[in-house]
Amino acid sequence: MAHDHIKHDLGIQDQTGRVTLQITATLVGGALLVCSVAAQVLFDHEFYPAALGLMSALLLGAPLVWVAIKDLMRGHTHMNELVALAVLAAIAIGYYQEAAAIAFFMILSVLVESRAALGAQASIESLIRITPTRAYRLTDGQLSEVDAAQLRPDDIVRVRPGDNIPADGQVVNGFSTVNQANITGESLPADKAQGEDVFSGTINLTGVLDIKVSKAGRDTTLGRVKDLILQAQRTRIPVMRIIDNYAAWYTPTVLMLVAIVLFLTMGHDMANPWERAIAMLVIACPCALILATPTAIVAALSAAARLGVLVKSVADLEAARNLTAMVFDKTGTLTTGRLEVTRLTPAEGVDGAELLRVCAAAEQHSKHPVAQALLAVARKAGMALPEATDFAEAPGLGVRAKVDGTEVLIGRATWFNDQDTPGLSPEVVDAIHDAQDNPDAEGLSVLFVVRDSQPLGWIGLADNTRPEAVSAIDRLRAIGLKRLVIVTGDRASVAKRVAEQMHTEYIAEVLPNQKLEFVDRLKGMGHRVAVVGDGVNDAPALAAGDISIAMGVAGSDVAIHSSKIALMNNNLNRVPFLIELSQKTNAVIKQNLAIGGGFIVVFTALAAANYITPVMAAVLHLASGLIVVFNSARLVRSGEEIEHAETVGVDTPARRTGITPNATTTPEAVTAAI
Repeated sequence: MAHDHIKHDLGIQDQTGRVTLQITATLVGGALLVCSVAAQVLFDHEFYPAALGLMSALLLGAPLVWVAIKDLMRGHTHMNELVALAVLAAIAIGYYQEAAAIAFFMILSVLVESRAALGAQASIESLIRITPTRAYRLTDGQLSEVDAAQLRPDDIVRVRPGDNIPADGQVVNGFSTVNQANITGESLPADKAQGEDVFSGTINLTGVLDIKVSKAGRDTTLGRVKDLILQAQRTRIPVMRIIDNYAAWYTPTVLMLVAIVLFLTMGHDMANPWERAIAMLVIACPCALILATPTAIVAALSAAARLGVLVKSVADLEAARNLTAMVFDKTGTLTTGRLEVTRLTPAEGVDGAELLRVCAAAEQHSKHPVAQALLAVARKAGMALPEATDFAEAPGLGVRAKVDGTEVLIGRATWFNDQDTPGLSPEVVDAIHDAQDNPDAEGLSVLFVVRDSQPLGWIGLADNTRPEAVSAIDRLRAIGLKRLVIVTGDRASVAKRVAEQMHTEYIAEVLPNQKLEFVDRLKGMGHRVAVVGDGVNDAPALAAGDISIAMGVAGSDVAIHSSKIALMNNNLNRVPFLIELSQKTNAVIKQNLAIGGGFIVVFTALAAANYITPVMAAVLHLASGLIVVFNSARLVRSGEEIEHAETVGVDTPARRTGITPNATTTPEAVTAAI
């Protein structure tokens, strides 16, 4: 397109020397133009203003003409030729000041528009700025400063407060708070301790961290983020391809109209016909029309990247506005993916705090997620746990240990019903049956607790929904999505519990191929379907959707490559934000096209009627381009309300589930749930 060629050939992007030369030449040419106008006012002689005007026109117009010549030599017909013809025509009829003014304003419009467009790429530029260049590598206890590019997997690096983390890795020593907003889009800093993953380019805020490198350079999450953003900018949506297809016809059509105007007016006045033609050529250069779509897309991609939403192709961003159905995985998508204790039900005569204390003590040597959930609640309650002896674990089923000299068994019903599990009294069998029939246990993972062959009670655990899940689903419904369906391989009772909280449909106990079939059925019904999952075990369904959205993919190669859109964090509010951004972007593009097209039609007609001079045409051209650029730039601020809400904690409502107290639950157990 015209601006692409001008910006490249005039050197206003990456080549610093050419940028400096172009700006210098433009300033000198502008100064000569001012001197020419001053000489015309101060002196009666026409030589001085004409000579200064000609020098200004040649200095400013030569680059524009050279770009047009190179286009023609390559066999391309672009819109640069219109500006070049206007400048040459003005010089040919002795309108040196007008020629210089046209060239000056055209170059100025390119420079200003390019700078504004680059401003819309703030997120991309910031990623480049935060890319670490130096690191402190720890070798045999000695610290040495090295280039970040020299780091290799398994190197140990030390990161001090205020430094950027130089590579992806895992904390092996230290504790700190890390600002990782530039990767995940999360406003609040995250605490990092031993075993936690960290990402290149994030900022260490408080403590000293020793990090074992897992990925460095372009292989890091930061490197992949930059590649994805640049890849998205290189893609084109249908409206951009339509403009390209008609570009070859545009210039000949404009030249034909200019020739008609010249033919009809030439016999009346030798000056005005050429002024009209020159003004028409300047007005007809459709810079605003060309900028309409790219500037909006770049601004939208910038806003998305700021919130940790990576779009691989702008065609996917454009398609998001047409979605009518969305399929969600449950575990890790709508839920946290972590088991949490939601109910304590002690047996008759047993204290709730005693049930929690015994369970946590017996489970303290286990690494199972169930054990970690129990220990987390006990820690919240501030319980002192006795030591457990004779610990034994049946993987995935239960544990046996001695606590306070008594034998404690904790496990699922299947484990207790197994014939190899000894010591089941009739009371235990009855307690298991009662709990299984208890409506309070529906949708929960239930652990039964037995002490010395007597029932101690049962504990319910659940994978709780994300705090923002309900509001995100409500926003999607308000946007206009007609079908919102949870499709999961989990038990029906669990899926039902989550679906009731979300007020959505659900399909449970399905295999991956059945997820795929359901997505195909929705598409067969005429729906435009998005599939939202964690990007790892949902790959077949993700591939089947019109749009696939993988959540929480920071650091995950598989997740990033399995989806068309990647959310770097697990915040579900990014999903409705993406659709709203797509709708806003489409609206802005239409506004820009209307501005650009209307400008050309109206002012070309006015120029043909001799109401606009060539200099006025150049100024109007600059104004139209700026209107389009700054209209697009409004998209950069999209999502600011989400960032603000996350910063102040508005979007983190109180937990919807917690330990449900009953008649024998103590205040300590209730406190543990808060």
